[in-house]
Amino acid sequence: MLQRRLFCTAISETAFRSNSGGSNYGKWGIKQVTKSNFSETLNEIETRITESDFIAVSLQTTGAYSSPWQRLLPFDTAEIAYLKAKRAAERYQILQFAVCPFSLRESKLIASPYNFHLFPRDELKTGMPSYSFSCQSSYLISIAREGFDFNACINDGISYLSRAQELAAKDHIRSPSAGSCTVPSPSSRSVADSIFINRIKSRVKHWRNACTDQSKKTEDVLISSLRKMIAATEVHGSRPCLNIDICSEQQVQLVLETLKEFVDVVPLLIPANGGGTQTVRVVLTSSQEDKDLLEKELQELENKHNKRVRGFREVVDLISCSQKPVVAHNSLNDFTSIHSKFIAPLPSTLDEFRHSLGRVFPHILDVKHLMKELGSQKNLNNIYVATSYLNSRFFAPVYVELPHQAISTKADSVKSHGHNVLKISELFAKVCSILKVDPKAPEAIEHRGQLPPALECYANIFDPCSTSYQDPPINEEDVRVRAKSCKRVSSKNVVFLWGFQSGISTGQVKSLLYGKHEVFSSEFDIQLVDESCAVLVFSSPGLSAVLLEALDSGSLKEMVSEGIRAARYDAYVKVCKLGLWKANLADSLELALEEESECLSEAHIAKDLSVIHWNSDEMINLDDL
Repeated sequence: MLQRRLFCTAISETAFRSNSGGSNYGKWGIKQVTKSNFSETLNEIETRITESDFIAVSLQTTGAYSSPWQRLLPFDTAEIAYLKAKRAAERYQILQFAVCPFSLRESKLIASPYNFHLFPRDELKTGMPSYSFSCQSSYLISIAREGFDFNACINDGISYLSRAQELAAKDHIRSPSAGSCTVPSPSSRSVADSIFINRIKSRVKHWRNACTDQSKKTEDVLISSLRKMIAATEVHGSRPCLNIDICSEQQVQLVLETLKEFVDVVPLLIPANGGGTQTVRVVLTSSQEDKDLLEKELQELENKHNKRVRGFREVVDLISCSQKPVVAHNSLNDFTSIHSKFIAPLPSTLDEFRHSLGRVFPHILDVKHLMKELGSQKNLNNIYVATSYLNSRFFAPVYVELPHQAISTKADSVKSHGHNVLKISELFAKVCSILKVDPKAPEAIEHRGQLPPALECYANIFDPCSTSYQDPPINEEDVRVRAKSCKRVSSKNVVFLWGFQSGISTGQVKSLLYGKHEVFSSEFDIQLVDESCAVLVFSSPGLSAVLLEALDSGSLKEMVSEGIRAARYDAYVKVCKLGLWKANLADSLELALEEESECLSEAHIAKDLSVIHWNSDEMINLDDL
């Protein structure tokens, strides 16, 4: 364990308050971003992300779990922890998403914090997003006490579409865009394709000649209008255009290939209401400069349309494209929510989640995991607790500098949210200082998106129960029972018991079990998971199997008559994998046992049928003989 370290460094007032855990954050103005100022902030934060070395994120959601046993428990494996985080991410909504691009220069933290207020709505009338979400009353009460304005959130919150939602709605939300040609080679064309190409070429040539014919410039307005009507000439802005109706995507590609012969035209794809392309619009330009200007206008129009479609996901995409390391606290909960809301539906397993998330955010650092290197065995899920713990044991001053945010007044600080993201940034700076980790290593500067070697071993760890990376590897089947204990046991030694009377305490359960069976004469530990169920852990291997066998055989008649039921750890795993999220764990375990019983019955029936089938075949063979 690292010892308390003192630094002989001059400390400013800001740094002192930062190190002593004071309320220094209240005086900093975290920029609050809503729908009304989102566009202007987008360009600003893009610059800050480019200039920074790290990006801290912090989320405020409408809840975390609906029952006590559904929160993260000490005996949860990494896979179970992911399944619980997955359920929470799918049920609860993100109301605030704080982002803080920052850099570290020795003991100076240069940060630019922003707090985005989100609320999903179907602004594009495409039917997405149109999902409901749950709320946990304690979470809403907490943010309401901080002065959170729910009306402003609903009316002026920034909407968004995930990458998967945008792809699904692409045909319904398209705007006119420049076309690109991917048509096959001429050798693979049919006779009909060749006829179609010649007809389009002739039509475009005739239209283009009519538009550029100088002799027609002095005609009467009426005659000129009639001529344009006959030639089907329209106007795109101030430029002449020709609309070509098509019947298939194949024809779109053929038209685009044909238009390559005309250097002064720009093709636009006009989407149909039901999806696909309805028309190819050919726009005639007067010069190469005019053509470049039109293409630039179209690109700006497409970018504006994409921002409107993606909403806040533009910020997520900026973070992803930067490839900068992302710093969080409790990264599993935050990034399951980020994946669910902004990338795609969450995969069913932790490994698939890691792979999918890694393609978007290659380097994720969890401050809580970094702090385990300091020898802490405390539960540091709360940022305030983590900050207090660090400040009470180490003296690592950090000079916080917010060059782009003004100092807020006392009245403004009441309405200012998102301070946690600044605390995470400072916490990361302190831990790096204490661990003597240089977050600005030369090789990380030279190669964009590369982590300094000292931080690589801490990246992309999503197991909340993981210990220091210097400790021996953990068996995936080993679990802890108590949060403050490092002792781990095999999950095969764990038994879940339920059926006790309501309101019973852990001590009463333990007294109840003593003397019921010889397994209870050995050392065991027990604690209540919720009011309906307790988890029992034996120190010696094999005792859990003995207890379950005794209950199944009926030798423990007294316990069975009292309604006590038991299940091994596998049943708990099955509950989470099948999504049997009942309010009481006992009810969920009962459902899992019923599922298992039905599967066994079906397996026995299938086996009996196969035996009967085999016997009938054998009889036929005997008759043939």
